[in-house]
Amino acid sequence: MSQVVDVVTSSTKTKRTYRKGNPLSVSERQQALVARRKETHKEIKVYVHSDLKSRLQNLCEAQGLSQAEMISRLIENASKAQI
Repeated sequence: MSQVVDVVTSSTKTKRTYRKGNPLSVSERQQALVARRKETHKEIKVYVHSDLKSRLQNLCEAQGLSQAEMISRLIENASKAQI
């Protein structure tokens, strides 16, 4: 007796649709990110001496953190030390 087996190849599968409609442009994705971030974060704009900026960058590279993450940690540590 012979058996009939349906073989499904990747070319015959229906691919899963991740998004309906046209994909967002780079600027639209950036705007959406900024809008989401504004819900939970506040922006800080500061000017520091060039030497301090270089030192911050070196600290970030050594710890593997972004500058925002490093500044957040520094603020958290300073506020804990104050208590």
